[in-house]
Amino acid sequence: MLIEENLLLSYGAQLENFKPSHIIFEESSVPKYYYQIVKGRIKLNHYNEDGKELILAILNKGLSVCELLLFIDETYPVNAIAFEETTVLKLSKSSFVKLLDENQEISRDINKFLSERLYQKYIMLENNTSLRPDIRIKGALNYQKSFSDDESKFSFEVPLTRQQIASITALRVETVIRTIKKLEKEDFLKIINRKIYI
Repeated sequence: MLIEENLLLSYGAQLENFKPSHIIFEESSVPKYYYQIVKGRIKLNHYNEDGKELILAILNKGLSVCELLLFIDETYPVNAIAFEETTVLKLSKSSFVKLLDENQEISRDINKFLSERLYQKYIMLENNTSLRPDIRIKGALNYQKSFSDDESKFSFEVPLTRQQIASITALRVETVIRTIKKLEKEDFLKIINRKIYI
């Protein structure tokens, strides 16, 4: 958990519940709140000029949602959509800034978290420029696992369907299915009940 729930509540955070597919914020809207997931998952996506969905990340319990935009005067470059029944703690931008000013250790934790996310995003983007589907898929799966504390092999259940992996990597679903089978033979991942573990 990035920031303790009780600390957020003490600064005025409110709990909000969302049904699956509820839009929490839209691309081009102005960031006004800090969001932290208490339960459920949120996907960050974008639609290209052809209307095709590109999934940039799926965020789990304990993670914050696009908090980096609270530090700059820019609009959201993505949509945040509840992936399933989801509960978040929502704190106004001004209260979030006050919390950081009054809690230096939290500010350091946020900086570390942002640095880790940015590093992993660079790696994923670098992999996504590869012409090799296995490199693209490994990059996307490693990026998803980077949100987990457990780094041991096959400990992380990838929260993505083959279609969603195709959306992230800009590959065809058939290519993703074929490449995932190849990666399983190479012992990079494991498939249990159609779920992918890395």
